[in-house]
Amino acid sequence: MSDEIAHEAVKNVVIKPGHAVPASNIAVLNTLQNSDARVILRIARLEETAMIRGIDIVTIPVRNQDTALKFYTEKLGFKVATNQYFGEGKQRWIELLIPGAESRLALFTPEGFENRIGGFQPVTFRCDDVYATAEGLKSRGVKLASEPKKEVWGTMAKFRDPDGNEFVFSSK
Repeated sequence: MSDEIAHEAVKNVVIKPGHAVPASNIAVLNTLQNSDARVILRIARLEETAMIRGIDIVTIPVRNQDTALKFYTEKLGFKVATNQYFGEGKQRWIELLIPGAESRLALFTPEGFENRIGGFQPVTFRCDDVYATAEGLKSRGVKLASEPKKEVWGTMAKFRDPDGNEFVFSSK
């Protein structure tokens, strides 16, 4: 069996689920001593685990965390993951879950960054149907900054939160 696949172009070899090693490393392993092979495998694992895998938390700058919390949970349907004080109780970390998404939002403004509150935010929310989402948001009292519009890449619209932060929501 190994002779049958040895001559094919293989980029990665799966050693165990979730862990692939570049095939070039496997070829080198055959010519090295065991201690050298272990070093190469460690390097391959480090390269694999050192890569960025996605976005964990996006911070939304807000003036009033209570007002923002009410908006994002009641109007947008996000769920509270964390809501606690830290740093001698002067600051509060509010982390929200978006149902069905891995990424989370934090309603938090670090001291000295209050100038980031309001205006266009470089975050785009994904939805299945922009037109239906826009109608649903409007029915809950959310102000749209722009109505749904078809673009070559998909459909988009924009909404504003109580602090004037403006966000795009889109679908393909």
